[in-house]
Amino acid sequence: MRGSDDRSEGLFSYVSCEARVPAGHPLRAIRAIVDEALGVLSPAFEGLYAKVCRPSIAPEKLLRALLLQAFYSVRSERQLMEQLDYNLLFRWFVGLSMDAPVWEVTVFTKNRERLLAGDVAAKFMAAVLSQPRVKTLLSDEHFSVDGTLIDARASMKSFRPKDGSGEPPGPGRNGERSFHGEKRSNETHASTTDPDARLYRKGDGQSSRLAYMGHVLMENRSGLAVDAALARASGTAEREAALAMLDARPRTRRRTLGADKAFDVAGFVEALRAHRVTPHIVIDGHLSKTGTPRSTLIDRRTTRHVGYAASQRVRKRIEETFGWIKTTAGLRKTRHRGTARVGWMFTLAVSAYNLIRLPRLVTAST
Repeated sequence: MRGSDDRSEGLFSYVSCEARVPAGHPLRAIRAIVDEALGVLSPAFEGLYAKVCRPSIAPEKLLRALLLQAFYSVRSERQLMEQLDYNLLFRWFVGLSMDAPVWEVTVFTKNRERLLAGDVAAKFMAAVLSQPRVKTLLSDEHFSVDGTLIDARASMKSFRPKDGSGEPPGPGRNGERSFHGEKRSNETHASTTDPDARLYRKGDGQSSRLAYMGHVLMENRSGLAVDAALARASGTAEREAALAMLDARPRTRRRTLGADKAFDVAGFVEALRAHRVTPHIVIDGHLSKTGTPRSTLIDRRTTRHVGYAASQRVRKRIEETFGWIKTTAGLRKTRHRGTARVGWMFTLAVSAYNLIRLPRLVTAST
């Protein structure tokens, strides 16, 4: 018998959002980890809000909503609010009831700025990694490090001379501007829309573009990111960030650090050894400008060990982190401006990558 096409316009539902989420849905395990981390951060949230005045968006709900934006590739916060209005799965994960009103986009954005001031993204990553079931997955001896470019939310036409000279773009919303014969560098030019962005080229044969540089420190046992940082793009930013992230890790015994050939610099290798870190770095086999092989401090003392070859295999997994945050989390080109905002979102995206992998890792270890 054919069913009718009548539409049900019931005013009430006796089934909650949680009851509609399947028992085996991946977000259930992720939310348990997230809620435990947010419980640890509750005292830190208290210091960010006034004791009197009308209540604002709960920071726990705001963070859960931003994680959903990364999990499901939501392009903007405006679209995220639209999804929260009708998506019951999103409402359950954030903690909104079926009939709770959704926040205005501008209100959501202003409350996010409060969490930025409290460096909540880094604290959230640390709270997740400090959970007992997660700590057993982490190595405290073997690490890998790498950096990637995050395109800035600024066009090349905004890269203008700092002294105000130079031809302006042609008339119109997207006026023409020719740069032929004009020498441009970060010393003499800056973006008018995002002054923190830097003109940078990742390698020979690649185009220069306005970008930031994101850095990740990965432990080698499970391939989880244990630290993340973002800096202005430069030729030394990767090595400086690597040393800073290693110094922030508690020292228990001698450690190893896997890295690509961009880190094969004498000063960096010496700094690692001074910090009691064995440099498992790819030897840069390129020739110098004079045509002779480049000198390196990575010799048979390091490369003859089995651990060196193991680090070279495992270190490439860090590219999986960068691939996920650029494609799924939408950070190939940032939606924000300024080192502080872009860095906050980069750290939260790296935490989101850890969260999608943790349920399976925790289950496999039990």
